[in-house]
Amino acid sequence: MERIDQRAYDALRPVKLTPGFAEFAEGSVLIECGHTKVLCCASVEERTPPHVPEGEGWVTAEYSMLPRANRERSRRDVSKLKLSPRSAEIQRLVGRSLRAAVDLKKLGERTITIDCDVLQGDGGTRTASVTGGYIALALACRRLVKEGVLLQWPLKGYVAGVSAGIVDDRALLDLCYDEDSHAMVDLNCVMNDAGELIELQGTGEGRAFTFSEQQELVRLCAKGVGELIALQKKLLEG
Repeated sequence: MERIDQRAYDALRPVKLTPGFAEFAEGSVLIECGHTKVLCCASVEERTPPHVPEGEGWVTAEYSMLPRANRERSRRDVSKLKLSPRSAEIQRLVGRSLRAAVDLKKLGERTITIDCDVLQGDGGTRTASVTGGYIALALACRRLVKEGVLLQWPLKGYVAGVSAGIVDDRALLDLCYDEDSHAMVDLNCVMNDAGELIELQGTGEGRAFTFSEQQELVRLCAKGVGELIALQKKLLEG
């Protein structure tokens, strides 16, 4: 099948990373994956939630979509007086994924919150939030080390996420909205730079799928995550 944007079946959408996009955040990046645009900002607080063990830090996330991030206006969560179930589920995913990259003892008794605000959605907003959220987190940690607040680098490795799906019985990497909206199977994958899985969310939306199809989708995601981590490294280490 020919993809809407003429990409190969295993190709990512064009990715653009703009660090330092928000002036006042300790770390920030605007991540653009095709037409999806997410602003990720890291904020540091010198305190932790009550459930965090003494001597350890915490990393968490919040996720939201602007009213006109999509093709039709959606109501703000604040207008509904509660967080939408989708936003709540996604921000828990982002928080779990980013904590997998952090030595919480080296972070010390402080909290880093990653705000992921979708400016424009065209598929893959949760995985873009993970990929961009890691960059914002790393930039905030770099600032804390530079200022002498942290004596040790607290990150254990890189983390990124990408989606894949089955459309018209063909496995495709990094679905845009038009592909995702009629995908038979949708799978979100978060991995580290060691090639290990952190989070895997797979759903048979149009039909059930086999173990071999799942493995094919994971292999596609592993390729995409490897390319995304290479871009993260180029930005942070270049």
